[in-house]
Order: sequence, then structure tokens, then C-alpha cells
Amino acid sequence: MDASVKQVMQECSKGSDEDGMRFPEVIGKLMAAGVERYHADLCRAEKTYYLPNGESHIVPSARIARDPAPDFAATRVEAAVRAIQVGELSYQEFCAEIMTAGCVGYCVSLAGRRAVYYGRTGDFHVEHFPSAR
Repeated sequence: MDASVKQVMQECSKGSDEDGMRFPEVIGKLMAAGVERYHADLCRAEKTYYLPNGESHIVPSARIARDPAPDFAATRVEAAVRAIQVGELSYQEFCAEIMTAGCVGYCVSLAGRRAVYYGRTGDFHVEHFPSAR
């Protein structure tokens, strides 16, 4: 994997963690770098980025000082998504909120323009987003 692509992945992770980059900007940069999808593991505090050819790269994320709730509450996840979209939450606050709602991770498909938030038992919430292009 090209070092410049890894650099974009690291910049996007850091930018999210430090609230220097909003989701639409992250998506745009990742798409421009050729990233197809990524997985955020909230419990392990890491993101895995994938290229269309199967190559992947793991980037550490800021740890959230919270254990995910045992039960998944899709409506609470959706409410947190709406709150971050309008700037009411920082990314760290967003992660804490979705963990409180039982979310343990999420997958973002840039090609499919959707994020899938999931809980311990496989319950999930799908959030569609517009194209960044």
C-alpha cells in the first residue's frame, strides 16, 4: 500500500478524534485516496481501512472511557447520528453516546454510501449518506 494512502488514513483518524475534520471531509479525502470502506472497532479503539484490492491498514483511535451497554438501542444511535450531523456533539461525544446505546463498532462503505452501526448481538442500524463527490 502506498505510503501517501496510509498517511490520508492516519490524518482522517486523527482529524476525527481531535474534531478537526467532519465526516463529509473524511469521506471525501478517503474516496480521493482510493479507500473503499473502513471499520471502526470502538472497543479496541482502532479503525481498519480497506482498499478495493483487499489491502488493509489499521490505525489506532482515541479510546473512549466507556463500556458499551449490553443492549443495542437503534433509536439512540440514530439520535446521536442526527446530533453530530448538526454539530451538537464532538466525535468523541458521539462515540460515547453510541456506546451508551450498545454500539460496539461500525462499518462505513464509501461505495455504498452507508454506515452500519452494530451491537454485541448483531442488532444494527443503517445510516445512508449522500455522495461526497
